[in-house]
Amino acid sequence: MLDVEVLKALGNDRRLAILGWLRDPVAHFPAQRDGDLVEDGVCSVYIAEKLGVSAPTASEHLRLLTATGLLRAKRIKQWTFYRRDEQRIAAVQRMLGGGW
Repeated sequence: MLDVEVLKALGNDRRLAILGWLRDPVAHFPAQRDGDLVEDGVCSVYIAEKLGVSAPTASEHLRLLTATGLLRAKRIKQWTFYRRDEQRIAAVQRMLGGGW
């Protein structure tokens, strides 16, 4: 069953952009010193920069996407890296009857 928080997460253009960029992180983000873009995810600093928002604003978007299971977070040193949870996204897509 779909949770209202998932619908809230998907109802924001910036969060949808994050999900789209993370589908192919190599095409959308520069190489990182720590963490592999595909295996570990993208550093929140790069996501905030690409969104053109402050780190706290990006963190709130990322927190909601992580809380709904659409993203997975991984700590490496003092940084948090994010990548899509493809199984969860596929389940939500099936429930919504669409693809994104």
